[in-house]
Amino acid sequence: MKTEIISIGDEILIGQTINTNASWMGQELAKIGIKNNRTTTISDSFEEITESLKLAESRSDFILITGGLGPTKDDITKKVLCDYFDSELVINEEVLEDIKDFFTRRKKPFLEVNRLQAMLPEKATVIRNKVGTASGMWFERNGKIFVSMPGVPYEMKYIMENGVFPKAIEHFGIAQLSHRTVLTHGIGESYLAEIIEDWENRLRENGLDMAYLPSPGLVKLRVTSTDGDNTLVDKYCEELYQLIPQYIFGEGKITLQETVAKLLVKNKKTLSLAESCTGGFASHLFTQIPGSSSFYEGSIICYSYDIKEKELNVPHDLLLEKGAVSQEVVEILSDEIRKKYKTDYSIAISGIAGPTGGTPDKPVGSVWVSVRNDKSVVSKLFNFGNNRERNITQSALSAINMLRKLILKEN
Repeated sequence: MKTEIISIGDEILIGQTINTNASWMGQELAKIGIKNNRTTTISDSFEEITESLKLAESRSDFILITGGLGPTKDDITKKVLCDYFDSELVINEEVLEDIKDFFTRRKKPFLEVNRLQAMLPEKATVIRNKVGTASGMWFERNGKIFVSMPGVPYEMKYIMENGVFPKAIEHFGIAQLSHRTVLTHGIGESYLAEIIEDWENRLRENGLDMAYLPSPGLVKLRVTSTDGDNTLVDKYCEELYQLIPQYIFGEGKITLQETVAKLLVKNKKTLSLAESCTGGFASHLFTQIPGSSSFYEGSIICYSYDIKEKELNVPHDLLLEKGAVSQEVVEILSDEIRKKYKTDYSIAISGIAGPTGGTPDKPVGSVWVSVRNDKSVVSKLFNFGNNRERNITQSALSAINMLRKLILKEN
């Protein structure tokens, strides 16, 4: 079975919007055993959409379309689909009630233009959208399946998860996959591949598949069985815990910060942070977690020398002698923030995010991290390279992972 994704939108083509939809769809399709063979991005024009549909139908079995389903005049996808499938737009009363209810619950007026969202191709099987106003549409012709969905990411995801995936599994007779995703931090993809090479070879010889899914600071290892048998998947995943225990922090979709949050809540401990080069990013990762107030007390973004001195009592002479990016300074920061906010644990981060500001002895990407409680302090120097955004992300994740290890060591 060949699958392709068509992303409609001028905003994607000009780089105003990043096409995260196609990335998410490709990953999620793979989880149910469907490989995406092609992704195409096109403009909001009748000709481009029509031509893309023709090409897709000639070479693919399952065509997923996102974008162009809003109520405004520039959203023409439904009109093109009606023309392509020789259909016409009709009011779907169930969808109309969904849309009215959508606006009522949000205490917003229902405008006449919103009624257009209930106008849908007569030949389409409607996939209702409970989180927005643009419905999904499922078309079948000559053994090919076309599905049109809104471009708004959370609406597309809702339709895919609640309508498209179940229908596709049933229609194509897809065998259920069995997989586990092991999450690692602190080692690059190439180094990890070298360590687990023999394990990976044995895994593949036994009919399993394994994918590396890297992102800044993290590498996910997804082990998959196409016959739905968990036994071998479990066997090889458990072997990973023997091979690389120091790098594994969890499985599935859990984040590193969620792993640490669970440890803090379980042990009824609290956390404070002093952040310099990360500018509050590590704190942001924690406060994204629902219920973070149960363990997170607060932080100080001590970016300048002046704030480090005034708010966290770093001696002026020490800053001049050692610099803010030093073990001595970062350990004072972690100590002072813990005492100031009276928390059980603390994190301090100070570094050179770049792309400028480095020196021969402290190049861009140099980051000192210190984590502590009332008994122990652990500090470490990292160098993450010269990409500012990646440095900030990796600094925060490395600090959080150091805290995870300290908590586990103390308990």
